[in-house]
Amino acid sequence: MISRRLRITGRVQNVFYRNWFVEQARTLGLDGWVRNRADGSVEALVRGSPVMIDAMVAKAREGSPASRVEQVFVSDDAPAEVPNGFARLPTL
Repeated sequence: MISRRLRITGRVQNVFYRNWFVEQARTLGLDGWVRNRADGSVEALVRGSPVMIDAMVAKAREGSPASRVEQVFVSDDAPAEVPNGFARLPTL
């Protein structure tokens, strides 16, 4: 199991992106969370197998039908503790 932090930029707020992201992550069996950020980006923390993480990063780059993803930044500075299941958190 590995953890990754994602930062997604573009037209990703108010376009169902977070709900879509939760659905995709749960389908892949990932743990973690997703939230909007005050700067207009979306941040996510995902934990799972490397194959499933790679699949989620690919999906994040595609985005929800109404979104327009510009960039997905992936870092391995994720905390060791990640909640079980996948949640949508309030904006930070």
